[in-house]
Amino acid sequence: MKRTVGAAMAATLLAPVAEAGGIERAGFASSILFEEGTYSEFSLGAVAPNASGIQASPLGPFGSVGASSGDVSPDFTLWSFGFKTDVTESLALALIVDQPIGADVDYADPAYAYGSNGGSTAAIDAIGVTAVAKYALPNDISIYGGIRALQTRGDVALFNGYRMSTSTELDFGYLVGAAWERPEIAARVALTYLSSITHTFDAEEPADAGDGRFSTTVPQSILLEAQTGIAEDTLLFGSIKWRNWTAFDITPDFYTASVAPGGSLVSYDDDVYTYSLGVGRRFNETWSGALLTSYEPQSGGFAGNLGPTDGFFSLGVAATRSSGPWEVTAGLRHIWIGSARTQNPSAAGVTLGDFSGNTGLAGGLRIGYTY
Repeated sequence: MKRTVGAAMAATLLAPVAEAGGIERAGFASSILFEEGTYSEFSLGAVAPNASGIQASPLGPFGSVGASSGDVSPDFTLWSFGFKTDVTESLALALIVDQPIGADVDYADPAYAYGSNGGSTAAIDAIGVTAVAKYALPNDISIYGGIRALQTRGDVALFNGYRMSTSTELDFGYLVGAAWERPEIAARVALTYLSSITHTFDAEEPADAGDGRFSTTVPQSILLEAQTGIAEDTLLFGSIKWRNWTAFDITPDFYTASVAPGGSLVSYDDDVYTYSLGVGRRFNETWSGALLTSYEPQSGGFAGNLGPTDGFFSLGVAATRSSGPWEVTAGLRHIWIGSARTQNPSAAGVTLGDFSGNTGLAGGLRIGYTY
């Protein structure tokens, strides 16, 4: 059953979700803590989203009604590394390095408001390091916890001449969790809480409207993961994740004072839930595979002009080849990106862009080695 578990859980990690809630790109998964012995893995993913819309209302001299924005979501890649080892029969340690959050938006079509006058771009880059210890208690219970470090920076350039660049900040949070498992039937339920992490950035803006500093909170989250064998060599698995994205806000001084008085550059009106479900199957000692689906409900209302999507649905497939201590998994996922409306910054409650009918494709490769 172990090979089946490996293929199934790898499938959930391989294909990053192109339009996950907020700016999340790679979420924590507890599966590495339950690998046998000393284990390491490297994953590489590529995501090709397509998010385009139509301008629905005038915005001063910028753009024209009926114009297409073009694709505003550039392709991107993700990587991660994980290492786990047993210190004693009860104590295990793990280290994970990844890119947990990120954003890349590029309006380049001059016919659309945000693409006019040189266009609009936004980028958030981050690297995370998580160190976790797991302790096995009697009665098939484990507890775990650790420290999370997150280094983040961002840049924005808008069509109206506004520019903002932040300092690079390193801040810390934590995670705690507990799990119950029955290895003989590949059953496990794990519940993890990840704390928020708050950055205070120095910001370079067109003018000094304050002290040039603002704070942003990368939100807390709760992750429930479950799996169980349902037949010989067959595994059912899934997860539910909640993220407190209403706590996330980017409000630089000059922007909120002069560009959009009282407004935020980026904010979210709703928290986000993401659901996943899949099945894994071992075909023989060498090959196993998995099918999976993920769903994030639409929130409704207006999405941000720098994030014109709302929810998604995806279907994916993964295959694993095992050879001695090596496991190599490849996966592919098709994503239907939720339709969204963005608000006209000069007319509250009026739609500026109507983004619909968008899709994405994500694929990945994961190499695991057991020492």
